[in-house]
Amino acid sequence: MSGTAPTIPTQFQQYNTYVEDPKWQRKFTIIWGSCLAVAVAFSLPYLFQSIRNKRAFLWFGGVSEDLRAYTTIPGESEKQTRRVAGLLSTVGGVALWTPPGIEMNAGQLFVVLVYLIIVLVCIIVNAPKGFMALAQFPVVFLFATKNSVLSLLLGPGHGYEKLNYIHRWASRCMFLGALVHGSLWIDNHLRWHLPILGQQKETSGVAAFGVLCIIVLSSFRVVRNWSYETFFVIHVLGFSSFFITVCYHTPYASPWIFPPLAFYGLDILMRMFRVRIKDAVLHAVDSQMTIIGIKDCDSGWEAGQHVRLRVFIGGRVFESHPLSILSAPRATTCLSTHGITLGARVRGDWTRAVNAYARESGEKDVQVMIDGPYGGSSIDLGEYESVLLFAGGSGATVTVGLLDDIVGRCVKHGRRNGERTRRVSFVWCVRSFGCLEWFAPMLKEIAAVADASTTLDVHVVVYVTCLCNPEAVPHIANSDVIVGRPAVREALEGLVTPPVGKKVTGADVDVEAESAMEESKLDWVGLGGGVGVVASGPESLTREASNAVARLSMARGRELGGVALHTEMFTS
Repeated sequence: MSGTAPTIPTQFQQYNTYVEDPKWQRKFTIIWGSCLAVAVAFSLPYLFQSIRNKRAFLWFGGVSEDLRAYTTIPGESEKQTRRVAGLLSTVGGVALWTPPGIEMNAGQLFVVLVYLIIVLVCIIVNAPKGFMALAQFPVVFLFATKNSVLSLLLGPGHGYEKLNYIHRWASRCMFLGALVHGSLWIDNHLRWHLPILGQQKETSGVAAFGVLCIIVLSSFRVVRNWSYETFFVIHVLGFSSFFITVCYHTPYASPWIFPPLAFYGLDILMRMFRVRIKDAVLHAVDSQMTIIGIKDCDSGWEAGQHVRLRVFIGGRVFESHPLSILSAPRATTCLSTHGITLGARVRGDWTRAVNAYARESGEKDVQVMIDGPYGGSSIDLGEYESVLLFAGGSGATVTVGLLDDIVGRCVKHGRRNGERTRRVSFVWCVRSFGCLEWFAPMLKEIAAVADASTTLDVHVVVYVTCLCNPEAVPHIANSDVIVGRPAVREALEGLVTPPVGKKVTGADVDVEAESAMEESKLDWVGLGGGVGVVASGPESLTREASNAVARLSMARGRELGGVALHTEMFTS
């Protein structure tokens, strides 16, 4: 006898699920981690540029008060070549195409499709369904937290609200894995006449799946729109209960719970450092809009970002809602009022209560809690000679702030950071003339500053879709008020089409462009300087803007020096 233990032939060895199945989890993690690393690598040039522009870390320290005086430094930038940007815009225009009804563009659909293929391939080739569900915990939480390292690495404009679609689809894939795993387990028990409930493993597994079903059902849009607070409470209590039950179900769940807890813990820690309690003034413009001015908030944020706000009135202390910032920071703004200005359109119980309180109590100080800033524009408007800001309804809370920022940088700062913007077309669509009063005082001040400049041309166009209260039309420098509903494509074509007598080289002008160029009231600065577009409003408007930019990018992106787009969608 040699003393060596006999070896069981491979074909007779029993499959050890607790040894082999975790290998699939590691393979899946390596695959999605590699895809994420590639995305971050592609974003590094944008991140480095944002660091140079001092935009990358604005969110890190939260809102602060700046007591330093400000002095202007004049300067002019030279025209730079944008051939590479134009070529990338032409190729990337396909990714902006947005089909109706799904609220995702082609680029986002591609990401979701790749993720679905990875999950389905792992499931189809005999990967353990339950273990695959556990392996998706880190993905679900990484793209759910409001403060994450990933948002920092991808650069400004890639906040939680832009990445949340991956969280939703990863959650659905996790549910799919749990559903298939549970179905096969129940089928096995029924086939061999085994009790489904009774043992701890089976009972805790059914309980975990039941909690997961509650989380999924309560996450439907109809529930979120009906009561976001109910959705949020169920979500927090649900995933806590799910973690407990799934750990009772299998000891192999514990290692996959630690990364989500780390992501969530970092999120909570960052919020603790960024929360501020400030004095604010509530001003009810009318029964549909409340302007909230928060004092002593001068820096640590930029136009286009948003904060989550709690107003300490009545029983609304525990409600937090996201509101876009209407103005630029103190050092840049063209407005006479300083601090953070927010606009809250009356849509639900909270905004209605805030509006009613403001109308009843007048403009007296209240205390508010702000958490942020979050989000922001994914494009720097100062890098483009021509800019289109297109908003619908309360979506102007985003574009008014960006208009204030770019006018302040070009006029008040004297283009000290090399801003190249020469023309800005601000388009706002509202239902009635009375809505103009929401932001008319701000637009007046911004337009007055721009009107005094010889290097920046700003044109404000307000489209009104209802003939209501026509006498309530304020005077805004270099502006027009038109009855009707514009098309984003026509506004964009008018911006990039030379006036009559000028010829577009290298491109054919279609009929829509011919009509649009005669209506343009902006001075012509030529082609090749790039076009920046920001669209903010309902889903139909952002989809229309995405498709218009996609069409223009593929047709004339290289000639124009690149066409960049940033969208902010308002649910109603």
